[in-house]
Amino acid sequence: MSTAVAEPKTKLNQLDQLKEFTKVVGDTADFESIKDFKPEDATTNPSLVYAATQKQQYGRLLDEVLKDRKSSGLTGHAQIEDICDHLLVQFGTDILQIVPGRVSTETDARLSYNVEGSIKKARRLVELYEKKKIPRERVLIKIASTWEGLAAAEQLQKEGIFCNLTLMFSLVQAVRAAEAKVQLISPFVGRIYDWYKAHEKRDYTGPEDPGVKSVTEVYDYYKKFDIPTEVMGASFRNTGQIRELAGCDCLTISPELMKELAESTAPLERKLDPKNAKSAKVEKLDLDEKKFRWLLNENAMAYEKTGEGIRKFAADVIKLEKFVASKL
Repeated sequence: MSTAVAEPKTKLNQLDQLKEFTKVVGDTADFESIKDFKPEDATTNPSLVYAATQKQQYGRLLDEVLKDRKSSGLTGHAQIEDICDHLLVQFGTDILQIVPGRVSTETDARLSYNVEGSIKKARRLVELYEKKKIPRERVLIKIASTWEGLAAAEQLQKEGIFCNLTLMFSLVQAVRAAEAKVQLISPFVGRIYDWYKAHEKRDYTGPEDPGVKSVTEVYDYYKKFDIPTEVMGASFRNTGQIRELAGCDCLTISPELMKELAESTAPLERKLDPKNAKSAKVEKLDLDEKKFRWLLNENAMAYEKTGEGIRKFAADVIKLEKFVASKL
């Protein structure tokens, strides 16, 4: 009598292991490139949308929007802004055909210090999604983590418009986001790492990476004080940073780094855990506007990186607008 031999269990790759305790989010507007990796959500920004419009397969999206909006009756900058809004929403809508969860769409970075302007833009984007039958629960509006951006997000959340606070580099920004009851925050791992690497003239790996440390501090603060806002590590430079943050609520990862994780079957250990965070040595921080501005100013890296990030995103919005104008 022959005994049946059990089939050897297939080893999970690191991307699939990560998905067991972290929501994986695709960081791209090149939605064709994420089909194989099956992320749950996706994030975009004007830089990613501009890069995608330069690719042949996405040219049709701009052509469709131009055809649809040329007869809007708008002229000049208002027409270009209208086309860009529709284009961002078109990319988001197409991404939502691939991911089962949510897409993040960025407001105009030039509104980062304009509360009313940010609110108006967010309402407009959500309205365009709703016209495409996309419910607002599937859309996160990305706003920079300035005092004004956080104030705008606080109002939008009260209206049932879910926000993703981007360009986040410090605990003080994260604490204010928690007070504003925002849905999700995106602390930028890679850009923090870049700053310290340049200023300290040395490299960092593993848990000593300043970007990893910063997100861990925010995660521990949120879990210790039962803050429901989701923490989504963003802007990764390598898979080592991702592995160090395994267990974070969400991680938004480029297709290149998702591919690298998918090609490895080495064991992936959970590093962030709500149970461990409960015993973290973090003090509760009380903020008002003066304290927020002072503490952000005192953190040279966070202050510089927030301003630089806004300038770069604003430049990409302008690049996208010029590209659209050239097609009119």
